[in-house]
Amino acid sequence: MLPTLAVILLIVTSLSLLVTRDWRLSIIALAIQYIGVMILVSLQWPFGIAMIKLVAGWMAGAALGLTRIGQTEVVETETSWPSSQVFRLLAGALVLLVVYPTAPKVLDWLPGVSLEQIWGGLVLLGIGLVQLGMTAQPFRVVLGLLTCLAGFEILYAGVEVSLLVAGLLSGVNLGLATIGAYLLNSAIPEEQI
Repeated sequence: MLPTLAVILLIVTSLSLLVTRDWRLSIIALAIQYIGVMILVSLQWPFGIAMIKLVAGWMAGAALGLTRIGQTEVVETETSWPSSQVFRLLAGALVLLVVYPTAPKVLDWLPGVSLEQIWGGLVLLGIGLVQLGMTAQPFRVVLGLLTCLAGFEILYAGVEVSLLVAGLLSGVNLGLATIGAYLLNSAIPEEQI
């Protein structure tokens, strides 16, 4: 029951990351998304090691959020018409339509992984790639990369249980957030700093 709720949570949060343009809501959705990632990873890994995913994800979100708080409101260069949000939502729905029948076939390749983990991992990978393909803003690109990496982490958790790999992937999460924070700060003219 809990893994199914985690998959639903991942679907809702990843779609909200894809559709919303408010950075505050995006950071909240990212934080909630990492709760679902932690739940699905804890199916294969001990709870203490799975908590590493949650802490690293929250730290990455905190780094991005603190960077955005320190800035004046940045005018987004991409237009955000209501039709753009509908298109993003339909693209996310298309990912869900592809993931649902594909997941049982992937289960044959990864026999130690549960079906819920495959659904969650593929949803995050797919929606993260869609987000990467639809934006050029550093903040949105980093969110897309973090979403893709979270999907990979869920799938990889069933293949390998290693504290070293968990630490390495957490380092990659924090490195992405640091690079995103740097790119967000470098995009601001010096007069506003």
